[in-house]
Amino acid sequence: MSAPKPLPLELSDHERRVLRGWLRRRTASQALVLRSRIVLACVEGLSNARVADDLGVLRETVRKWRSRFTADRLEGLVDRPRSGPPPRITDERAEALVARTLGQAPPQGDSHWSTRSMAEPEGMSESAVSRIWRAFGLKPHIVEEWKLSTDP
Repeated sequence: MSAPKPLPLELSDHERRVLRGWLRRRTASQALVLRSRIVLACVEGLSNARVADDLGVLRETVRKWRSRFTADRLEGLVDRPRSGPPPRITDERAEALVARTLGQAPPQGDSHWSTRSMAEPEGMSESAVSRIWRAFGLKPHIVEEWKLSTDP
């Protein structure tokens, strides 16, 4: 007795364009590219076993992505949020830190912000400040202004 044949998938023109775009995009994750290939192969009327053999994946993988696409269309192919604790530093706190870095002068006597001088008033670790600055490409220790000395 053979397994029931899955229902054929049908795509709208928009969905077909998006899936093909994901295949061509250089920045697309390999997982998303594989999922797109699976769906496009299923649309051709191939069985799960044939698609699995052609793409070098398990039948269960093809079955999973075929059913996710059937249920949720394109949104079903995108990774779902993973479980785990929420981030300790919210986007609002990171935004406040960036605004303070760019908009306020460093403490009296300092020529520039340091991770230490920024971490204490913001209530976060020096490494957290460093990660946020790096993510936004901020380098407060590099001063863009240069003054010529008038000393003889």
